[in-house]
Amino acid sequence: MSNEFDPYREALVMETITIWPEEYDDWEPEDKRRAEELLHADPANAAEMEYVRMHSGFRREITVTPEDLQRISK
Repeated sequence: MSNEFDPYREALVMETITIWPEEYDDWEPEDKRRAEELLHADPANAAEMEYVRMHSGFRREITVTPEDLQRISK
């Protein structure tokens, strides 16, 4: 699957996943949750996003990048 934002697939997203690299293991759970909400609220601007085909739709997976964190912290 392409990792470009796709309005068609977006309409069929049934589940979201956030992949955190090891360098963010020391982040507080509440800080991670807030960042995940902001990232998934604006998936078109995520640096690394993928749609994974599921039986009933798609799962959106966003891998957290420093660029994403800088963007949402503004």
